[in-house]
Amino acid sequence: MTSPSPARTPRPAGRLTAYQRRMRAIGALHHRRYAVQLTVAGLVVFAAVRHQRESSSAAPSVDALCPFGAVESLWTWLTTDRLLPKIHPSTLIVGLGLLISVLIAGNAFCGWICPFGTVQDLLHRAKRALHLPDLTVPPRVDRALRYVRFVSLAAILLVSAGTVTLWFSGFDPYLTLFSLHWLFEPDLASMWPALLVLGLVLAASLLVERAWCRYLCPLGGLLSVLGHLSILRVRRSTTACTGCNLCVKPCPVGIDVSKPVAAVSTDCIGCLECVAACPTGGALVVSAALPGRKPRPGATPSGPVPVTIRPRRERDAR
Repeated sequence: MTSPSPARTPRPAGRLTAYQRRMRAIGALHHRRYAVQLTVAGLVVFAAVRHQRESSSAAPSVDALCPFGAVESLWTWLTTDRLLPKIHPSTLIVGLGLLISVLIAGNAFCGWICPFGTVQDLLHRAKRALHLPDLTVPPRVDRALRYVRFVSLAAILLVSAGTVTLWFSGFDPYLTLFSLHWLFEPDLASMWPALLVLGLVLAASLLVERAWCRYLCPLGGLLSVLGHLSILRVRRSTTACTGCNLCVKPCPVGIDVSKPVAAVSTDCIGCLECVAACPTGGALVVSAALPGRKPRPGATPSGPVPVTIRPRRERDAR
């Protein structure tokens, strides 16, 4: 006679499942990141409106809030011993702040602060709401296209130093969109090249999530190099990871987060979508380590001291 199977212990009322806890963590992350992104974008739009309406008072343009101008100016000064004209002092301050943030937290600027990144995220959300299909870029093509960022960075710096001008500002999609010249001083005859570039970039970003960040942004190319020096990075534990690949799909810049390496690629923009989506506690963590330090075999790659952000440990209710 078969013995009856033991009765399951009922789940305590109000206790969340592992899936529900993960969805709640993802939702909380989205709210925090979108709040920061929209706040920064709102401040940039406010600065643009103020500049357009109070130009006589020398209110700075949104170009003064872009750190890439500091990169162009520094390179030109180092190579020609001359400073680029029309560089606002705040650009150099923002550039210094960005450098410090990269050394601490990698490309978090791109995932949390950059207004043009925010626009691309909004385009992706609109595409999902409209149920438009995603364009999948083959891995080999994706790897090749990512080098275009470095080509554009080199070209911009060389021409800026050769002409001692901010020539790229006439084509920069961030400046074209957020300067609001197209709204306050529309002049299609002179603005059409910049508007064409902006339209092509936005169209590409509608087809491929954050296409500008992945393939074209010169500042993103520079930050991906400096990211190797950052202290805080998303790191993966080979012992805790179960290979479920749930961390791969939410990455907005198409990084293979499940790749068996200790630290996620420096193309990471610090959005933490992969960390929130990870169902296994300790598999993906944001942790501190000195650049070049190798984790001990079998240990969590972060070293002995994990830092603030880690996914909640997922335990099925018993």
